[in-house]
Parts: sequence; C-alpha cells; structure tokens
Amino acid sequence: MKKKKDTFINMVVSLFAITIIAGFSLGYVNDITAGPKAKAKLEQKVNALRLVLPTFDNNPVDDIQLIKSDKVKDSVEIYPAYLNNEFVGAAVIGTTDKGFSGLIKIMVGFKPNGAIQNIAVLEQKETPGLGTKMKGEKFLKQFRNMNPSKFNLKVKNDGGEVDALTGATITARAFGDAAQMAFDEFIKYSDSLIESKN
Repeated sequence: MKKKKDTFINMVVSLFAITIIAGFSLGYVNDITAGPKAKAKLEQKVNALRLVLPTFDNNPVDDIQLIKSDKVKDSVEIYPAYLNNEFVGAAVIGTTDKGFSGLIKIMVGFKPNGAIQNIAVLEQKETPGLGTKMKGEKFLKQFRNMNPSKFNLKVKNDGGEVDALTGATITARAFGDAAQMAFDEFIKYSDSLIESKN
C-alpha cells in the first residue's frame, strides 16, 4: 500500500512541476512575442490607413482620437487625415460580433462629405471561401463613393442596397452593421475633426 501511495505522490509532484515549468515558459514566450505582435498590428493599421484614406501628409496614428461609445467595449478609433493642414477625411474602425463566426473588425475611410473612400478588413473569422469573400474587390467596390446617409448599408434581402455574399448573408449583414457603426461615429465627430487642425 505504501508503494502505491509513494507513486501517487510522485505523480502529483511531477505534474505540479511540469505545470509550473509550462506556465513560466508560456509567460516568457508571451513576453517575448508581445512586442512583435503589437508592431505587426500597428503595421497592419498603417497599411489599412494608406488603403482607405485619400492622400494625406500628417500621421493619422499620432492624431488618433479615441471616442467612448456604448456600441463597443473599448473606444472607437478615429484616424483623421490632413493634407496641408486641411481635413481630407478620416478612417474609423467599425466592429460587430454579429458575424457568422463572431467578431468582424473593419476600417472605413470617409471623405469629408461622408462618402466612403474605401474599406479594409482588419479582423474576421468567417468561413473560408464564403464569408472571407468580404475582403474581395467584387464585394468592396459596391461601397466606394457611396454616402451612407443616402445609400442603405443593409443587404437587399433586408431592404438595403448591398448585394449579399452568396452563401454568407450573415457575414454581409454584419459587415454592413460595422460600416454603419463607423459612419455614425464619423458623423458625430466630423465637425471636431475638421476644426482640430484649424
């Protein structure tokens, strides 16, 4: 009986030691990779800003405005763009958790009049070959130069003007929700963005 007890204690001690070592190892790896991950996310945002905004000469990342909103857990990120100190547009990050597989995060670039310059998908976990087509030119081009004050961002099945993705209507609906959220925040704060460089 004593031998069984000793074996059980040895197993518990061994498992405890392995758990401690694994925990410290994971923590160490996380600390090492935190910097590169943050740098990669920032680089992704900078590339998206270049894609969705008109030509600008300021650094939108430095001029970011974080706006508290009841629509998101954190703040809404608004990146104003200026050319020769004149407001030329802003990029707003729109999010929704109504995608088929959860979170969809997009960056929507707006012209000063509220028309959409372009949209970049930042995060999504949609079904490959179906929902992921939201990143494709065929889907995105229907939003460009459209002003959501006159263009309904809902899919046609719901009375809107957006052609849904074949086999991924839920994804298209969520994308429209995120774009609408971004537009609503842009409209709310566009006057302050115009004035901030004057």
